[in-house]
Amino acid sequence: MSGAHDLLRRCVEAGASDLHLGCGLRPTLRVDGVLRPLDDVAPLDEAAVEAAVRALLTPRQVEAFVARRAVDAAVSLGPGQRFRVNAFTERGRPAVAVRRLDERLRALDELRLPPSLARLADLDEGLVLVVGPTGSGKSTTLATIIDLINREQAAHVITLEDPVEYEHTSRRSVVRQRELHTDFDAFPEALRAALREDPDVLLVGEMRDRATMRAALMAAETGHLVFSTLHTGSAVGAAERLVGAFRSTERDAVRHQLSLVLRAVVAQRLLPSPQGRVAVVEVLWATPAVANLIRTGKTNQLRSAMEGGAAGGMLTFEQSLADAVVRGWLAEDEARRAAREAGALDERLRILRARPAATARPASSPAWRPA
Repeated sequence: MSGAHDLLRRCVEAGASDLHLGCGLRPTLRVDGVLRPLDDVAPLDEAAVEAAVRALLTPRQVEAFVARRAVDAAVSLGPGQRFRVNAFTERGRPAVAVRRLDERLRALDELRLPPSLARLADLDEGLVLVVGPTGSGKSTTLATIIDLINREQAAHVITLEDPVEYEHTSRRSVVRQRELHTDFDAFPEALRAALREDPDVLLVGEMRDRATMRAALMAAETGHLVFSTLHTGSAVGAAERLVGAFRSTERDAVRHQLSLVLRAVVAQRLLPSPQGRVAVVEVLWATPAVANLIRTGKTNQLRSAMEGGAAGGMLTFEQSLADAVVRGWLAEDEARRAAREAGALDERLRILRARPAATARPASSPAWRPA
């Protein structure tokens, strides 16, 4: 067993969410959100970090790392010991960031996500975006939705991932999972090829570039249900980020295309709570009014649409924060630090606390741990 694998086992034993390796540094774990160097391990030199990279990656992934200076991979040491590995360079030297994955697929209520998200699994076609910063649980949410489809529908599901984080066993659906650098070389080409493989549902792990975005929009436009992610902080920002990725001469056409295919945007963050971490989400459903705002470029009005769309399952970030506080899942001071609009949070807390049924419902177990 290599030294790198021993460090992964220590990550599991310590209940850590992350492991960091770098030249001149001691291996460092993140436990309950706090970075903790391993004092009993000497600082790593460049040869040791390079050896760790080669131990954690396949030969083909090592080739990709050498060529691109960054690569993602998944490593499994056995049941319950699965990791996402990102190897990269800093100042020309190798470094590694490892995220421990929770392999167990969970239900929406177990993750304390809004029950309205179950509607995503019932869609026939269109584009669904799950957005948020790195480490916000996007992959977990998408895995839950794919698992729901797999259990309840007879569909052909193709996922394109970098890397495969959650492994699905075909149930009612046939689920095929393809991994970058193992099964395909680039997302746009793999997505176009997938359209010839009789899919009902496509999952694109991340829309990183304009070519992938264009291919995903086309797939949704041709009658497929497409799920994907973006690194942006809000539901409003998702529409702006996608349109803004295109040249100015294309943006009007992309807005029109997006207004036709978009079905929902889920924006989420993970915040510390007494039980682990809790997901706080925004939900934007693409109603005709929302589609019109996107088509006409009035994305600054989407937040108002969310505020007024609670009956249809829409949710703003502040509404989600307030709900988590009232349910006893999140401390109020943590919610205030995270709120974008303090006044909106205060108003929502006042409304919820005025209701007779507003009682704290602390969770019996952590929902999001360790990832």
